[in-house]
Amino acid sequence: MSIPTVKAKLLEGRKGLIVGIANDRSIAWGCARAFRALGAELAVTYLNDKAKPHVEPLARELDAPIFLPLDMAVPGQIETVFERIGETWGELDFLVHSIAFSPKDTLGGRVTDAPREGFLTTMEISCWSFIRMAQLAEPLMKNGGTLFTMTYYGSQVVVENYNIMGVAKAALESAVRYMAAELGPKGIRVHAISPGALATRAASGIPEFDALLEKTKLKAPAHELVDIDDVGMATAFLAHDAARLITGQVLYVDGGYHIVD
Repeated sequence: MSIPTVKAKLLEGRKGLIVGIANDRSIAWGCARAFRALGAELAVTYLNDKAKPHVEPLARELDAPIFLPLDMAVPGQIETVFERIGETWGELDFLVHSIAFSPKDTLGGRVTDAPREGFLTTMEISCWSFIRMAQLAEPLMKNGGTLFTMTYYGSQVVVENYNIMGVAKAALESAVRYMAAELGPKGIRVHAISPGALATRAASGIPEFDALLEKTKLKAPAHELVDIDDVGMATAFLAHDAARLITGQVLYVDGGYHIVD
């Protein structure tokens, strides 16, 4: 799929932050393209100096007026991003959180054997970072807004080799529900988007991922893999006022994979 030509700029005037673009295969890039196609103005972050050359051309393509580093391991960077948004825009309408990380020794081992430091790092980057971003976004969402994070089917069932990340994603989905309840009175909606298996840089760290892709394609009722643009357009829809009473959801964009035993 590619982003369709959109005549009506359904999100024109809306302003959003996209966190997690690593390259043009990132889910966050699919989301950014969709939001921009619908008329939204975007702020974009990149992980570090090594990642910047890969992300900067994409930020230019989006005409992003805010382009800053954001590494959760660097104290103060997340606060700087939201301060800049406050200074530049004074408001925020949506946020896409598309980051997750687990140390290789932790991700590659049994959940039962997860070392304390590896577990804490996994939870901090993959779950707590979304909670912290929601906290910082809340005062900027003066007229309501939508918070998005990315999850995966391995949060609900045991997926071979997903290991500790499944635990982190289960916690993330629970956080989505609790924050949706807490922020709902302010008109702020919270969602987790659960794409089917697709080839991204992050997924490359999962052992035997190619076999998982093939299994997904065979099992899904649609018999095809989703791509980043499928995910992006579904996410952008939930930011529109037409979805104003939908919140706290885990939206599967997986060709129906999750419904088949």
